[in-house]
Amino acid sequence: MKNYTRTDILRLAKENDVRYVRLQFTDMLGTVKNVEIPVTNLEKALANEVMFDGSSIQGFVRIDEADMYLYPDLSSWLVLEWETLSQNAGKVARLICDVYKTDRTPYEGDPRYILRRNLVEMRKLGFEKFNVGVEPEFFLFKLDQKRRPTLEFSDLGGYFDLAPVDGSEDVRRDIVLELEKMGFDMEVSHHEVAFGQHEINFHFDNALEACDNIQTFKVLVKNVARRHGYHATFMPKPIQGINGSGMHSNISLTDKTGTNLFYDPNTENQLSKTALCFIGGVMKHAQSFCLVTNPTVNSYKRLVPGYEAPCYISWSDANRSTMIRIPAARGNATRIEVRSVDPSSNPYLAMSGLLAAGLDGIRHELDGQSPVKKNLFKMSDVERKRLGIKNLPESLKEAIEYFSNSELMKETIGEVLHAKLIEAKTKEWDDYKMRISQWELDKYLPII
Repeated sequence: MKNYTRTDILRLAKENDVRYVRLQFTDMLGTVKNVEIPVTNLEKALANEVMFDGSSIQGFVRIDEADMYLYPDLSSWLVLEWETLSQNAGKVARLICDVYKTDRTPYEGDPRYILRRNLVEMRKLGFEKFNVGVEPEFFLFKLDQKRRPTLEFSDLGGYFDLAPVDGSEDVRRDIVLELEKMGFDMEVSHHEVAFGQHEINFHFDNALEACDNIQTFKVLVKNVARRHGYHATFMPKPIQGINGSGMHSNISLTDKTGTNLFYDPNTENQLSKTALCFIGGVMKHAQSFCLVTNPTVNSYKRLVPGYEAPCYISWSDANRSTMIRIPAARGNATRIEVRSVDPSSNPYLAMSGLLAAGLDGIRHELDGQSPVKKNLFKMSDVERKRLGIKNLPESLKEAIEYFSNSELMKETIGEVLHAKLIEAKTKEWDDYKMRISQWELDKYLPII
């Protein structure tokens, strides 16, 4: 996190020949929006004087209360190296903004503000940082002659393959190089299991910065892919019958000294009581927060048996069929990996949901039950029920119902966005359920 001042930013803009600045924010559904200004208006933006029409943004305000202010977070200043203006006419930079109302108070429905508010609640319990490291997966598909996405894979590689089988190696390298130019601390990139599927991981960070990085990452991946003639999609399950894309989320809590509070060298599995209670909270509320971690109709096509995505609410220190896995690293690297989250989620809301659930587990000293050692996909329904293992929602409709009935989620997301999210997602489900699929036509038309 950089502690820039207004003076620093004005100087950096001049030194880097910045001509335009994107004032970015995120809507309810996780889409990055922006107001672009010429650099001559940068001082006005830094004084929090740039306004926009909030009624045009999904999940924001009504038309009769449309005016909203963008308050740039100075630490988010970044020169977008991948964006080049024509004829070398300078560079483009960005500032991530918080959204404020006309009375100069934070807008309660701003996803970034919602995460900030939940981090404040965390600190009231004596924790200092909520560390988040994600593993976002995505597919690359070829563009047609009119630059429209097709369903033709970019390559026919598999898990950890090399070129020439992995025909998209250069795209991944370009993405990593662009991220490194902007100061991202990269860890690994590799081909995933399915054809045309990829994963790029960057180092964990405090939750707010991590979510900012996820949003930047998504925009950059799409832009670099297009430069290579591909369409990048973070859709959880674009192709039937193969693995979908997840965004495994590695999370932990620290105190003011930076000590990882999930680690205890004196227990059998070296997990602290804090970690176990956090796991208990995540498991208790897993059905309720699915609407923010898996927010689309398509999300639930991924959460099915047979494709390495979790379906059952359980945890283990090694078993990859569980929703929560504990990676082998210990000490300050101790963390829990929530494997159900997918990359279509709004990261600010998804991490708010996970944090609130875990903190509820700590407050109430919830028992995370025993770790599951067996492959859950090979167990019968009877066996899972006997062990008290519940299912994740099987559809967006189920997720809406659990979310609607959760007081914790209403408190976590706030009444404003809680209601708007339910309204938007109910409309999405209603639209989907009226569609006639090719499967139905193939199944029923010839015989009925």
